Amino acid sequence: MATLPSDLVVRPLHAKERQLGEQLTLFHLALVVLDPYTHESSWLLDTAARILRNFADADCRAAFLLTCDDAGARQFLGPLADELMCFVDPDREFVKAVGVSELPAFVHLAHDCSVVGIAEGWDPETWRPILENLADVMSWIRPVVPKTGDPVPFAGTPALA
Repeated sequence: MATLPSDLVVRPLHAKERQLGEQLTLFHLALVVLDPYTHESSWLLDTAARILRNFADADCRAAFLLTCDDAGARQFLGPLADELMCFVDPDREFVKAVGVSELPAFVHLAHDCSVVGIAEGWDPETWRPILENLADVMSWIRPVVPKTGDPVPFAGTPALA
């Protein structure tokens, strides 16, 4: 898999920009990448929040990464913006760098900025091995995927549209 530049800028919601390497100094990064301007991403919001909550106390940063600005992220996430970590990528620079072509997506990054796993679109059979590997690496509880109430598999939308 690819390795991202450690000086790639990431923007926490309502916080100062940081370099990716700074975010990965102590913890892996587990991101659910969503485009808040598509129906497909909204269909996965509850499932994504459940997955991120599963890893919230693990030794990783479990977060949303939304392809919008701060205001768009707050509007899309509602109270989840205060509950869960969130990054914004309005110019999709992170999305381009990681090589995601379809959203929603799940991305797992290691300390050295290497991409451990990517799942694109929503297919529980594609997401599950990456989530299980993350749980194993973190010595954490594996999330149940799919779970009753999760959406049926669907193709995502173009990430760079």
